[in-house]
Amino acid sequence: MSLKDHLLARIALEGPMRLDDYMQSCLLHPDWGYYTTREPFGEKGDFTTAPEISQMFGELVGLSLAQCWLDQGAPAPFTLAELGPGRGTLMADALRACAGVPGFVDAAQVILVEASPALRAVQRETLSAHKVTWQNSVSDLPDAPLFLIANEFFDALPIRQFVRQGAGWAERLVGAAGGTLTYGLGPVAPQPALDHRLKDTRDGDLVELRGAAAEIMQRLGTLISQQGGAGLIFDYGDWRALGDTLQALENHQPANPLGTPGRADLTAHVDFEALTDACPCAFSKVTPQGVFLERLGITARAQKLAHTLTGGALQSHIAAHRRLTHPTEMGNLFKVMGLYQAGHTPPPGTEA
Repeated sequence: MSLKDHLLARIALEGPMRLDDYMQSCLLHPDWGYYTTREPFGEKGDFTTAPEISQMFGELVGLSLAQCWLDQGAPAPFTLAELGPGRGTLMADALRACAGVPGFVDAAQVILVEASPALRAVQRETLSAHKVTWQNSVSDLPDAPLFLIANEFFDALPIRQFVRQGAGWAERLVGAAGGTLTYGLGPVAPQPALDHRLKDTRDGDLVELRGAAAEIMQRLGTLISQQGGAGLIFDYGDWRALGDTLQALENHQPANPLGTPGRADLTAHVDFEALTDACPCAFSKVTPQGVFLERLGITARAQKLAHTLTGGALQSHIAAHRRLTHPTEMGNLFKVMGLYQAGHTPPPGTEA
């Protein structure tokens, strides 16, 4: 049996399913889920993230948080956490760069929030030189100063989709027809969480909600507000989302989100406004990733690293710098938002 067979049987028994339920099954089903059964990163996976493109990304992210730690009086101990840490590359690069900040690594209690056993095994190998603790949820993070990294984490959280019809909304559901998964619409009903979107939408417009994100932001913001710390959230998206942004990626190519459940990565653009609505700590403006990295000196770092490279390695290094920062590549598509405790300054790179 495949995940598709399982979903078709479930729909036949229970009726159409919500999109967030479908995404959750596709990504984290214990037997057939995308993240629980494979390593999705790199050339052998389906996508490549910023830390896998160049060490410079993780280095600068780590140093931005280290400066926040110094500005807050170097609290010890503190939590250095990453949500959805992939192969552990970003954290490894951050810790290496921050080894030059006196006391930072020694005071850091490194926690990775990761649900996938397969990815935990990879992270354990990548970070074998460090003491690391794994947690399943942000609710398990300790009550301590929190310095947080979340790179391409929120985009993978399941979404619900609603189509406006008059003053109400019809939810987009996943059903079945002729042995194929299909989209359909549920009955029109009020959606209090979308009341504010009646002002900027028209009939037929589709709006997405990511309910799990609110609970996560509430916990993260409460820790930073009450205990101190800072956070950096990187993702593709914008201040306010409108339209269908659900996408699937399989073998580095776009795919039908309903075509091969469990075999393709499913993501949707992040609505940064919705994240801030649920966040009880201070937050920065949303900054393009390229601007953030340039503010932190990525070009100078790239030039320094280039002095030791020649031939193909040098060309790959130049291409990586461009890919991370250029407006036509990841520079504008990806955004970063800083979290911080009121009374302090935003993380370096996110300041207005």
